[in-house]
Amino acid sequence: MSMEYLKRAAKTPEADTEEARRVVDEMLAEIRARGEEAVREYARRLDKWEGEILVSPDEIERRTASISHHIKKDIEFAAAQVRRFAQAQRESMQEFSVEVSKGLTAGQRLIPVNVAGCYVPTGRYAHIASAYMSIGTAKAAGVPNVIACSTPYKGEGIHPQVLYAMKVAGADTILTLGGVQAIATLAFGLFTGKPADIVVGPGNKFVAEAKRALFGAVGIDVLAGPTEIAVIADDSADPHIVATDLVGQAEHGSDSPAWLICLSREFGSDVATRVPALIERLPSPAREAAGAAWRDYGEIVVCGTREEAAKVSDRYAAEHLEVHARELDWWLANLTCYGSLFLGEETTVAFGDKASGPNHILPTKGAARYSGGLSVHKFIKTVTWQRMTREANRDVAPVTARISRLEGMEAHARTADERLARYFPKEKFDL
Repeated sequence: MSMEYLKRAAKTPEADTEEARRVVDEMLAEIRARGEEAVREYARRLDKWEGEILVSPDEIERRTASISHHIKKDIEFAAAQVRRFAQAQRESMQEFSVEVSKGLTAGQRLIPVNVAGCYVPTGRYAHIASAYMSIGTAKAAGVPNVIACSTPYKGEGIHPQVLYAMKVAGADTILTLGGVQAIATLAFGLFTGKPADIVVGPGNKFVAEAKRALFGAVGIDVLAGPTEIAVIADDSADPHIVATDLVGQAEHGSDSPAWLICLSREFGSDVATRVPALIERLPSPAREAAGAAWRDYGEIVVCGTREEAAKVSDRYAAEHLEVHARELDWWLANLTCYGSLFLGEETTVAFGDKASGPNHILPTKGAARYSGGLSVHKFIKTVTWQRMTREANRDVAPVTARISRLEGMEAHARTADERLARYFPKEKFDL
């Protein structure tokens, strides 16, 4: 059976970047030229924020004091889950040294960056989870200085629950800033005097474009576009659960793709019938966002075999991939392109988004073909070192000299020649 589309997307997930690029280039140029003054002007104009940029410890306590005990406990639980998983990732990485050849020892060190900038968006929704996903992971990696930014909420300071999540996750400095001006501030070290070595966190197309424009001057995690979900389902799956999970991610925004890859035409048709009804029962603005996302970006693909379904899934390279099918270990062994994998009905993307542990800042728009999501690895530099005895020069230096001369690099060759002449003055070498 060949692949069949029961529903094709009217649009592609490619964001319209031309206007964003123009706006971001102008803003970055202005901030480079005028620094903190320009940032304050953008904060006033775009976010209606005229308060302090740096959030003091007293202000954090004041703004989070009224949060209920059970909400604080939920945030603490979720943050601890993420921190625990990130610490396990860190423990899986090792420093080592090895004697490559007699007298030549080489090794690997794992060094955290000195300053990480973590952006936490607040727009249609207060992204509480993004605070501990980025900040908590950076701290688990051992980053000594974590600077976090989030947008003023409804003309006031940072959303109190986002602020509490930042505090629990371990942010060293918190700034009330959103959008391009926040990314530029983190990269340039404005208000703190500590330019970030890496800037991480999700955001809208302007945030993504600012990160792209600054990449190279600073490191970044991923160039994240609209969030995505793909679900692989065979006839053992529950169509209501599958439809619910598709809608659960579509509410992120009107340009959020939701894809179903199934092994039964009847199953696909059943899900296609259920999704609009589930969307209609959502409150506003989730209803409008999910409705537009499913209308314009939703797809249903029917495949004849699980092997074909796995190949189709790898072509999508979805940010989030759920598998509702038999023999989950087979899918785990054979799927290769995804940001994060959710095996079985018992788990769902929402668990990963909020509280299960693995990070939810993930590659989109096909980037899962070559990149994973945010992890402690993003905050750690894997660097190498080497040490040699003089005797080891006897083997390595002549080869270096000969290869250098083959390449036409005489100065390279002479660095080897000089050592051989110094260490072994009575010997002749083929150079």
